[in-house]
Amino acid sequence: MPYLTSASEISATVAEYTNAKTLWIDTEVADYKSRNPRLSLIQVLDNPKDMSGDRVYLLDVLDHPDIIAEFIEKIMVNSTIEKVFHNASYDVKFLGNKKAKNITCTLEMSKKIPYYLLPLPNYQLKTIATALCSFNNIDKQEQKSNWGKRPLTEEQIEYAYLDCIYLAQIHLNLLGLQTQASPDAATENLISLSARYSQLEQQWKLLNSEFEHLQERIKKAMQAQNISETSDYKLTSYERTTVKVNFPELARLAQTQGINLDFPITLTQKLQKDLGQNLEQLSVDIEKNTSWRLTPKTQVSETEDE
Repeated sequence: MPYLTSASEISATVAEYTNAKTLWIDTEVADYKSRNPRLSLIQVLDNPKDMSGDRVYLLDVLDHPDIIAEFIEKIMVNSTIEKVFHNASYDVKFLGNKKAKNITCTLEMSKKIPYYLLPLPNYQLKTIATALCSFNNIDKQEQKSNWGKRPLTEEQIEYAYLDCIYLAQIHLNLLGLQTQASPDAATENLISLSARYSQLEQQWKLLNSEFEHLQERIKKAMQAQNISETSDYKLTSYERTTVKVNFPELARLAQTQGINLDFPITLTQKLQKDLGQNLEQLSVDIEKNTSWRLTPKTQVSETEDE
């Protein structure tokens, strides 16, 4: 776990990373709760098979905007290099923001894996690493330590390089789960799929009914008791305003005021019916889209029939 503090050493390492296909990256931020958070460390792993930490480089960039800018220019903006983060939106804010390209987020990957393949109570890195990669006794205490103080403690350095190892292993395992979650559609077993879908559909309908009922009861109770916030929920309201006008009136105003109304109007089925054969006199653009809907065959059970 080389810990680099020299600008020349960091620059040389960044230059080497420009040849990488994939990099697993984490960051540590000083004063993260303040209005002016400062990027403290950039941790980079270029070999996911490394479990020792020898290939995890800790780049000390605290109060060195020139080094950060170089990393952004050569790595983050480079679309040929895949950059893997957990909760990427947070780290990328400090590393190029919207200019960053080819970003993979293991948090978003995890959320797209169906629950039966990845049954987790939450998507924190510690939770996923423990459940998916069998990493135990992960200590996240140093995450909230003072990353703006130098020198860093041995505990901070160990914490920083371990997160990259966890990240890489999570990523590799998620790639495998993605394959399981999206098998070849041409060889799917429709009988077992349909049976499981039907089972879940019935459970979902029952749960959704109770969920909506409880939601309405909570909202009504909070309004009746004049409570805007509980330990679990916050009640907010919003108003939606819709402005309508008769089209002939709008057309007359546009003509007198020189307003440009040259834009397409979607003709509803009712309008098409009202226009009848007059529709042929209009120059229309027709777009056709095919949508697929799965509907159950009508089955009435004996108990329902009774």
